[in-house]
Amino acid sequence: MENTTIVETHGLTKRYGSGVLAVDSVDMSVRRGEVYGFLGPNGAGKTTTLRMLVGLIRPTSGTATVAGHAPGAPAGLARIGSLIESPGFYPYLSGRDNLKVVAELGGVPIRRVEQVLDIVELASRAGRKFSTYSTGMKQRLGVAAALLKDPDLLILDEPTNGLDPQGMAEMRKLIKDIGQGDRTVLLSSHLLGEVEQICDRVGVISNGRLVRQSTVQELVGEEGVLVRAHPIAQAEEVLVRAYGRESVSRQDGAIVLKARPETSLDVNRALMTAGVGVSELRPFERSLEEVFFQLTGEKQGS
Repeated sequence: MENTTIVETHGLTKRYGSGVLAVDSVDMSVRRGEVYGFLGPNGAGKTTTLRMLVGLIRPTSGTATVAGHAPGAPAGLARIGSLIESPGFYPYLSGRDNLKVVAELGGVPIRRVEQVLDIVELASRAGRKFSTYSTGMKQRLGVAAALLKDPDLLILDEPTNGLDPQGMAEMRKLIKDIGQGDRTVLLSSHLLGEVEQICDRVGVISNGRLVRQSTVQELVGEEGVLVRAHPIAQAEEVLVRAYGRESVSRQDGAIVLKARPETSLDVNRALMTAGVGVSELRPFERSLEEVFFQLTGEKQGS
């Protein structure tokens, strides 16, 4: 398993003294070389899980292996870079000098500072004091600090929090670039679009429980064809005869047919031949948003 996964948890649980069950028996696996999206609403247990993985807090029960070692083990931490919650730096030091402090504490050659500044595109502004940085620049510096050890695993907790749309787009591009090759990125987020655009696989957490783990495509489900026609009962009957009952369902006053979009011409021909009027015929795919709310029990707009 060590050869294929870089993070593996079994029954990972965290219950605080107040009785709050923050993380409930999470079984999660993150494969080497992928960008894994840890997706869930605010308060679902994402940050608590990540804090356990890097050894900042201890689980109440369960086990985890991270980069081949127990969470918090020095040998494992040497292969991990992380940005959990907000980046913390000395406000009166420049971005470059802050990274030099981190490098010295971590036993990293100082020359690595300029390399990571280039990676996150902060080299031209690295001489400015951290206190003058925008939120986006602070997040980039946090990512740069996490990259100093050239880690096998990069753990990022809500890296686009507080960023404007332009900053979010730039951070997404940065994460996609960082996630190329052998490096693994474990990214927590509550933003569906963010995960859909940059992640290979997704783990959905709700109320402390991991409710699904799969690729985005598997979550969204099979492709199909959406049909709006009149009379709808006759249209449904025609399609059931042609494609089988298991392939036909109703949704919001339309028919969803489990079939390749290329069959649309045949569908239209069959309905027209039967005297059914077709007002809409288009490819259909559930959005990640729909699946997310279905899995978490959250209501859209909540």
